[in-house]
Amino acid sequence: MTNAAAAPLPSSETLADLSEGEVLARIFPRLPGSDAQLLGPGDDAAVLRAPDGRYVVTTDMMIQGPDFRLAWSTPHDLGWKAAATNLSDVAAMGARPTALVVAIAAPPSTPIWVIEGIADGLRDGCEALAPGCGVVGGDLSASDALTLAVTAFGDLEGREPVLRSGARPGDVVALAGRLGDAGWGLSLLFRLGVDADGTPDAALAAALRERHPREIGAQLAPEPPIDRGPAAALAGATAMLDVSDGLAIDAGRLARASGVGIDFDSTTLGGQVERALGGGEDHGLLATFPAGTELPDGFRRLGVVTAAAGVVLVDGTPHTQGGWDPYRGWDGAAG
Repeated sequence: MTNAAAAPLPSSETLADLSEGEVLARIFPRLPGSDAQLLGPGDDAAVLRAPDGRYVVTTDMMIQGPDFRLAWSTPHDLGWKAAATNLSDVAAMGARPTALVVAIAAPPSTPIWVIEGIADGLRDGCEALAPGCGVVGGDLSASDALTLAVTAFGDLEGREPVLRSGARPGDVVALAGRLGDAGWGLSLLFRLGVDADGTPDAALAAALRERHPREIGAQLAPEPPIDRGPAAALAGATAMLDVSDGLAIDAGRLARASGVGIDFDSTTLGGQVERALGGGEDHGLLATFPAGTELPDGFRRLGVVTAAAGVVLVDGTPHTQGGWDPYRGWDGAAG
């Protein structure tokens, strides 16, 4: 019997040991190309095809402390989540994601294997969630806190964008994706993934992930239904958005934009109704469809659009909106 070869140890080099060019040389081979690119990384800007004549663009940031804790997330998790959250915003417009531009700022003491792991997560996230989408450029800088800033592009493929403002009374409210798992996963991490002093602990978080893979995975490495965005557009969705801050608060945004109300049927929200309504970062797609529409695969009915402008109800009763707010509740810890 022969022993399997041991996995190579991570490099001990840090960003301070390498030039920007040397860091980029480590990153670029790990990143996926884009099917839409005419010119990729290496020049001052990338060049992409835009066969529709229009493109969807969105941007998002992840900052160590308010958005993630290094003790809980692996570098691969960070890259995957940075891709997933931006791909979901593109999909929510009914577009197909085509390319990402990624900027990373990190302390000079950051080991190079952390940056390589982020690149691997970006690659794997794009390949799994939006095949054909790739990273076509970006930037590197130094910062006290590890920061990822991603800009995503998408192709409408000749369709009109699906806005938040198109819902009409009588439409069906439907969702593709999970509800409440990511928020519950974060709650578990803050309760059970910390030491006696409340400091995030990597070993405790890893053990917690083994016991609760669905919830912790949904928080640290979400898998939004990216391909359901274009499918919803093709099925005639009247309005749509990415559920990033919680079902109730994001439904309220759609309702206000459309000048309508949303009435959820509690029997469709699972056994933990408040968890489903208040948990953030699931990155499902909330959409409305004309009454009688056959919902596309992956979507399930949650309720109906009403004429009560801006009001979110559950079983006809107004619901106090809650969910994730980046300006509320952060204690300043970085973890």
